[in-house]
Amino acid sequence: MMEARKSYRRLLLWVFGVSLIFCAFFCYYYVQNIIPDRINVVVQEDEEFNFSLPMAATLTSDSQEVSLSKKSNIPSDAIDLVLDEPFQIRGSSTGRYELSCKLFGLIPMKSIEVSVVNPQYVYPMGDAVGIYLETQGILIVGTGTVTDEHGVERNPAYDIVQSGDYIMAVNGNAITGKEELVDLVAENGAAPVSLTIRRDQKEEDVMIQPVQSGENEFKLGIWIRDDTQGIGTLTYLTTDGKYGALGHGISDTDTGFLIESDKGSLYHANIHSILKGSDSKPGSVCGSINYDSSYRIGSISKNCSAGIYGTYDTSEGIPGGVQAVPIGYMQEVETGEAFIRSSISGESKEYRIEILRMDKNNSSNKGLVLRVTDPELLALTGGIVQGMSGSPILQNGKMIGAVTHVFLQDPTEGYGIFIEKMLEVSP
Repeated sequence: MMEARKSYRRLLLWVFGVSLIFCAFFCYYYVQNIIPDRINVVVQEDEEFNFSLPMAATLTSDSQEVSLSKKSNIPSDAIDLVLDEPFQIRGSSTGRYELSCKLFGLIPMKSIEVSVVNPQYVYPMGDAVGIYLETQGILIVGTGTVTDEHGVERNPAYDIVQSGDYIMAVNGNAITGKEELVDLVAENGAAPVSLTIRRDQKEEDVMIQPVQSGENEFKLGIWIRDDTQGIGTLTYLTTDGKYGALGHGISDTDTGFLIESDKGSLYHANIHSILKGSDSKPGSVCGSINYDSSYRIGSISKNCSAGIYGTYDTSEGIPGGVQAVPIGYMQEVETGEAFIRSSISGESKEYRIEILRMDKNNSSNKGLVLRVTDPELLALTGGIVQGMSGSPILQNGKMIGAVTHVFLQDPTEGYGIFIEKMLEVSP
C-alpha cells in the first residue's frame, strides 16, 4: 500500500514537473511571438502600444532618448505591464535604441529595437506596371536528357549543376545572356566545358562533357532562363523619386527560387481583361507591355522578398496627381475597415476591404490577413487576382501596407505586408 502511494506521489510530481516545464516554454514562446522584435516611432510623438501579455512584465528603456509611460504616469525609463494595459513610447531624437522586457521584473525575455524616425510621407499609387527583370547570370531551371548522334539518351549535367544555380562564365569568359552561352558551347566543340556557377552566393567551377547531338551541335542538357517579365502593381513613390512595388519578390516559375537580380526596367502596362477568381483557382489580369524605350518609366535595382525597388521617372510629375500621405506604422493598424487603391478597372479607385488579423512579428510578406468587401471590386475580379500584388492599403488617412497574396481556397481573402517592412529593405 505504501509503495502504491509513493508511486502515485512520484507520478503527481512528474506530471507537475512536466506541466511546469510546458508552461515555461509556452510562456516563452508566447512572449517571443506577441512582442515585436522591432518597432518604429515618430520623433517627438507619443506612440501607444498594447502587447496584451498574459502575465506581469517590466519594460525598461536602455537610453535616455526613449521614455516610457502609462496615461496616468510621468514618462520614465521603466514601466510595469499588466495584461492588456496600453502604454506609450516617446523618442526625443532620431536613431536606434533598445527596450528590455523582463517577466515579473526578473527574468530577461526579449530585447526590442526601437527606431525613432522623422515623419515620412509616400504617394500611394496602385498603377499597373510592366516589369522586365534581368538575372545576375543565367539561371539554371533544371537538367534533362539529350539524345546524342547515335540515338542514345545522355544526361551530361546530372548531379553537377542543380536548379537555382547561376552560370556566370564559360571557360573563363563572362556571359550575360543565353545566346552567348549557346555560341561559346558551340565554339568549344566536343571538349569538356568549364562553367563558373554561383550557388548560395558562392562561385565555383564545374566541368561538363557536352553531348554531340548532330553535325556541329553540342548540348549540355541544361534548361536555362536569363530574364522574366510580367505585370504587377506599383505600390508607392517616395518624395525623392524612389519606388517600391509588388510587396513580394519575383521568383522563377519553375524552380520557385527568388530571382537574383539588381537590374531591370519598369514600363507602362495596359490591362485588357480580367479573369475572375473562383474557389481553388486564382484569377489574373490579361494585359500588354510595350517595351519601346519611350514607354520606360523606371529602373529596377533590387528584387527581394518584400518586393522590387528602384527609381521612377518623375520628370512629368507624380502620375494621376496622387497626393502624399503619412506612413501608418504597425501600432497604428487596426482590424476592421480599410481600403486598397488599384487601377485594375482602367482608372485609379479605392475599394473597401476588411483587415481580419495581424501578425506583427511576421518576418515575411504575410503580416496582414484581409478580405475584399467592396461590391464593385468583387463583381469585377471576384476578389484578389494575380497582378494586384502591390496594391497599396490605406487606413485612417495613412498608408499601412500592400496586398501580396491571394488565398487559393477563397479569392476574396489574402495576405498583405506592412508598409514599414517594405521601407526597411528599400535601397
